[in-house]
Amino acid sequence: MNRTIRRASVFCLLLVLALLGRATWVQAYQARALADDDHNRRKTIAQYAQPLGDIIVAGSPVTGSKGTQAGDLAYKRTYTQGELYAAVTGYSSQAYGATQLEGIYSHVLDGTDDRLKNPLDVVTGKQAAPGSVLTTIDPDVQKAAYEALGDDKGAAVAIDPRTGQILGMVSTPSYDPSKISGTSDGDTWKELLSDPDKPLTNRALRQPLAPGSTFKLVVASAALENGLYSSVDERTDSPDPYTLPGTSTVLKNESASAPCENATLRTALQYSCNNVFAKVAADLGEDKVRAMAEKFGFNTEKLDVPVRASKSVYPSDMDKSSTALTGIGQFEVTATPMQMAMVSAALANGGELAAPHMVSEVTDSDDNALQKFADGDTKRVVSASTAEQLRSAMVTVVEQGTGTNARIDGAEVGGKTGTAQNGVGNSNTPYAWFTSYAKDGSTGKEVAVAVVVEDSGSARSEVSGNGLAAPIAQKMMKAALKR
Repeated sequence: MNRTIRRASVFCLLLVLALLGRATWVQAYQARALADDDHNRRKTIAQYAQPLGDIIVAGSPVTGSKGTQAGDLAYKRTYTQGELYAAVTGYSSQAYGATQLEGIYSHVLDGTDDRLKNPLDVVTGKQAAPGSVLTTIDPDVQKAAYEALGDDKGAAVAIDPRTGQILGMVSTPSYDPSKISGTSDGDTWKELLSDPDKPLTNRALRQPLAPGSTFKLVVASAALENGLYSSVDERTDSPDPYTLPGTSTVLKNESASAPCENATLRTALQYSCNNVFAKVAADLGEDKVRAMAEKFGFNTEKLDVPVRASKSVYPSDMDKSSTALTGIGQFEVTATPMQMAMVSAALANGGELAAPHMVSEVTDSDDNALQKFADGDTKRVVSASTAEQLRSAMVTVVEQGTGTNARIDGAEVGGKTGTAQNGVGNSNTPYAWFTSYAKDGSTGKEVAVAVVVEDSGSARSEVSGNGLAAPIAQKMMKAALKR
């Protein structure tokens, strides 16, 4: 064999070996990554090759599937009362992917999760029958929240304080996931993306806003836990009006006639006295207030319910005047409705915060559990004494203070209103907040609720936590207590 042929043969052999090596690498090491790649059309075909499993509310599916009659995607997702449950389910779209529970449990719902397969299916790669996701949502609470929010831009969350079960979660304006579940829904998708009210955003979990005076519950907790005041009925050292430390800025109260000078924490919550809580925060210092806020869940990077909530923030590296402003839920303090519901839930539960969760169980097609989520996974936030005192003060707010629209006959109801500034110099419509709890002594049922109304179309003078948010919370609490 001459030299040229020999060299060509060796070169060809090397090419064959390279191709064999590459094929082995792809099949042995990259197969899973390629199979899971979102750009792999086969993944989408497999996902929609059979009817999807369902997301269940109170024993009934709020999702479904129907045949497409054309193309290589055999089925598409449908939704029962899609707008009502969109903040819970998210969407599963052939063109735009999946979000929230649809996204987190996509492999269970489409039958590709290995836990659904028997040993032979694992070897052959056969797709199993899909499983289901059972939620903790109470349909009555969900409906009450959705109808009460109506055309308002806002959100609401309800939690069982003892178990952490999320009973209701609504974000408005909402959308119907059925209208974007196919491959030819581009116009609807563009409308949703361009809508300035952002209906695709889950405001209950993903829209942290200034919490305003609802944050005063956190500051009051810090005051009691750190011994700044011994009880909610001890008079504070709080001049009215109060000048922010190191500045000439005078912090005023909403009502000039409210008895806020040196008011007790109970009275300060009842009348929402800014001077009291700004001074309490300044006296405690940012480290102690932040430590208490973080016990309630602020600054948590990964709050998964199981959908991940955006971080609620208590800031750091502030001067004393900024720290004072955080005492009334302003400056750079932000919170989601989920976070403020957690505050009320912890106080309602004797100072222990049960981990909030929206899914109770994930099952296979035969209703066998693949995964269960235990209730009552709690951590101590404040002492039982502090929780009891603040519940008493919250009841005063509802019975005699700024939260009267939350009253429920025959039930113990406590709450805290908030009207948070929005925009530079409060140039935009303020946010109306209400966080609360309710207990029915005759049935033992309990619920904690937080509501924010970002914009109701009301005149600025009509925006208040009691006027806009408390009535929504009241309807949700009544539904949870079945009253």
